[in-house]
Amino acid sequence: MHATPGPTRATAPRPGTARLPGGGLRLPYAQGGDPAGPPVLLLHGFTDSWLCFGPLMERLPPAWCSIAVTQRGHGDADRPAEGYRPTDLAADLAAFMAALDLGPALVVGHCMGAQVAQRFALDHPRHVRGLVLIGAYPTLRGNPVVEAFWTEAVAGLEDPVDPGFVRDFQAGTLARPVPEGFLDAVVAQSLKLPAATWRSVLAALRAEPPPPDLARIAVPTLLLWGDRDGLVTRADQETLLRAIPGARLPVQPGAGHSPHWEDPAGIAAAIAGFAARTWIMA
Repeated sequence: MHATPGPTRATAPRPGTARLPGGGLRLPYAQGGDPAGPPVLLLHGFTDSWLCFGPLMERLPPAWCSIAVTQRGHGDADRPAEGYRPTDLAADLAAFMAALDLGPALVVGHCMGAQVAQRFALDHPRHVRGLVLIGAYPTLRGNPVVEAFWTEAVAGLEDPVDPGFVRDFQAGTLARPVPEGFLDAVVAQSLKLPAATWRSVLAALRAEPPPPDLARIAVPTLLLWGDRDGLVTRADQETLLRAIPGARLPVQPGAGHSPHWEDPAGIAAAIAGFAARTWIMA
C-alpha cells in the first residue's frame, strides 16, 4: 500500500489550471500530496469549487496525488450557457484526466459531484479505481427540498445574487459548525456564479432521471451520509446500496449534507481506510 490512515497531513493544495483537449474549457484545479502517487479526484457539489475540498485534501494520505477540479460553470471555470447534465460533466472529467495525463483514479464526489461520479463510472469505467459518494442520491427528480428551493428561490433568482441568500444556502447544508473563515470562502465561491448559471445547473440536475444501469458499476464503492442530512435521505442511500454491487454505507452520526466540511479528518480517515481494505490505491 502507498499509505494507511494516520494523523500525517499533506501540504496545502497547489492551484493550477487545465485547458481541456482541442481548445476546450478552462478548468481550475488544486493538487496535493505526491504527484507520482495514485490519483484521487474530488468533485464538488452545486455552486462550489475545488476550494471546498481544501481541508479534506490536507488530511488525505500524502503519498496519494489528490486533485480537486472546479467543474464547468463553477468558481473560476469557464461558464458556457449549456452542457450541465451529469453526462456532460463526466465527459469534462475524462478530458481533464487526459489533459493531466492521469491514470485510473479513486473518484470522490459530493452531492452533484457524486451524481457525476456515478455517471463517470458508467461512461468511462477504465478511468475509475473506486468511488466514494458523499451526500449522494440516485436522482433529484421529485425531491421536495430541491423542488421548493427551485420554486421559491432559484427560478426567480436575479443578478447580483444576494450574499445573504448564498450564506443561508451553504450554512443550511451543515449540522455542525465549521470554521467561519472556511464558510466565508465557500460563500465567496458560490457568489461567482451568476443567476443564469444557478438556474442552468440546477435545472439540469432536476431533470436527470436515475441511472438505469448502476448495476454495471464494478469498482468498490463507499457511501458517506450524515444522518442529519436535510437534502438527501436514508432511502436514497438504500436505493444506491441495492443498485451498486458491493456498496457500503457507514452512516456519519450527527453529520449534515457536507460531512467532509464538518469533520475533514474523520472523512479522510474513512476514505483512506476504505482504500486500504479494498486495495484500490495499491
